[in-house]
Parts: sequence; structure tokens; C-alpha cells
Amino acid sequence: MKTAVVNIPSPNHKYPEHPENPERFKLLENLRNQPYSSHLSWLDGTPADIKWIASVHSQKMIAGIENACLQGPSIIDYAPTYVTSSSFEDARLAAGGVLDCTLEILEGRAKNAFAIVRPPGHHAEPDNAMGFCLFNNAAIATRFALSKGLDKVLIFDFDAHHGNGTQAVFLNEEKVAYCSSHQYGIYPGSGYFNEAENARGRIVNLPLPPHAGDHTFGLLLTEIVIPLAQKFQPEMIVVSAGFDSHWEDPLTNLGLTTNGFHQIALKLVNLADRVCNGRIIFVLEGGYLPQKVFEGIDACLHALTGTDFQPLADNNPYTEPDLLDWIPRIKSLHQL
Repeated sequence: MKTAVVNIPSPNHKYPEHPENPERFKLLENLRNQPYSSHLSWLDGTPADIKWIASVHSQKMIAGIENACLQGPSIIDYAPTYVTSSSFEDARLAAGGVLDCTLEILEGRAKNAFAIVRPPGHHAEPDNAMGFCLFNNAAIATRFALSKGLDKVLIFDFDAHHGNGTQAVFLNEEKVAYCSSHQYGIYPGSGYFNEAENARGRIVNLPLPPHAGDHTFGLLLTEIVIPLAQKFQPEMIVVSAGFDSHWEDPLTNLGLTTNGFHQIALKLVNLADRVCNGRIIFVLEGGYLPQKVFEGIDACLHALTGTDFQPLADNNPYTEPDLLDWIPRIKSLHQL
């Protein structure tokens, strides 16, 4: 089976000098000409039915975004998050593209998928759009998958920012495990070790110091994420893929390289093969250098399609922090 892919660039969702803009996608047409192109099944994407958005977000919040868009370009929170006249429909199409990819997996037409969409979603809470995000695409896909009969879903989020919205949606949802690796102390100021006390072993936050990179993430996958999945036994894995965790990203200070993104994706794909019949979908979140967004997605598509990846000359110039003492404490806290 092939890897389903959708590309939703939302060219009219843009605001002057804002980092979350259509330029992030300017190199992505090159994905169609890569060695794995014959392994991809490209979808057009259809707008999400409001009922699926409402499975995650309140009707008041949905109506508020729609009304804000009718007023034309504006800033709707301090991040700053913006809307334009097209943003409501753009966000519906982004969520719908993720749902289309999810359905391809659930109905057996694709083994796995990558939904390359904007606006992103993991900061959007049940009652609030925030952090450049309007609707929480990964959460909507997760609720959709559960509605189609899956018993459990694991979400892993490697964006450089904590997915506060995703955590809020599933804080009390026993069928969903959420694990987030993110830079400590940056926006949105959440994702500490001791959050979600009622959900130990199901909601796992991994706040990282600056420059944590390939070695650190390799340890996190091996020591925490994989044991979490083996314990939780999900029937599908949803990945919030944020390429702002690359060492060159202008908004953050983590230390991943493109080769590191490939290793993360490869470990996750192999994990999905072991625990949930290969069902895994990557959903684009952040990443604000177009070249690194392209390279990161390309690296993940190599892993998803099982094709050979040629490592790049892309080395984190900073010394990674030592987390050897930190990881056992996390494992003990969550009984992993």
C-alpha cells in the first residue's frame, strides 16, 4: 500500500511579516519529484464537516473564528494569531485534509500518511484559537479515528512548542495518550513535568533545554515514547510534526537536524508496524524556514515509504545537554 499525502498551502491565509505564512510551503512541490514519488498517493483534500471540528471545539469558538474572518484581516490573540477573510475555510480545508488522510488509513487504502497542511493546530484549545493555530487538526483526526471504531490512539508531538491545545482536549480522555517533546520555558508556557497529575502514564511532557538534538531525541524515543506505546497499545499513532525543532529555526533553540527527523520518523514508523498494524499519520505543525520544512517532510516521507534516505551535511553546531539523570525520573513518574 502507498503513503497518502495531502498538501493544503492556504495561500490567502497570510498576514504581513508573520512567520506562519505561505512561503513555508514554497518548496513543497519538489516532493512530487523525489525517489519515493511512486509510493505516494496524493489526495486533493476536502473541507472538514463542522461536526468533526465540533467534536473538539465548542460551537461558540467555531462561530467566533468564522465571525472574525468575516471582518477581514485581524489579530485574534497575543501570539500573535491572525485571521483573514479566507481563514475559516482554509482551516476547514486543513482539518479536512487530515481527515481524508486518516480515512485512507482506516479503510485500508493507504498504510500511512502525511497531511501537509496550514494553518497548524496543536495550540488550539477546545474554546480558544491561539499560537498561530485555528482548529486542532491532530485532535480532530484523533476524535474521528475513535468514532470509526478504534479503541486507543497515541499522539506524539515533536514540535518545539508544547501542544497545550492537544493536551487540553484529551486531558480526561482515557482512550488517548499524548506525549510532547518541546523546548522548556517558551510559548505557550506549559508542558511541565508535573502537569496532568490525573493522567500519569498517559499524558507525558518532555520539556527540553536549548540545543537538545538528535542524540537526545533518540534517547527519548527509545526510553520513553516506545515504552509508552508498548504499555498503552494504541491502534493508531498521530504525529504532530513540527520542524521548528531544527537547530536553525528562527523562533526556537532546539538542536535537531534533518537526519534526526529521519531517525525520529523511522523509529515511529517501525513502532507503528509493531503495535498498530502500521497505522500512523504525520500532521504538519510548525517550522519557519522553508528549506528545513521541505527537508524535514522529505526525510519523514522516506521513512514512511521505506525508501533509502541519504544523510545530509546538516550538523547541530551546539553541544547537546546531558539528560541521563533526567530520563529515569520521567520513566519512574509515568511507570514506564
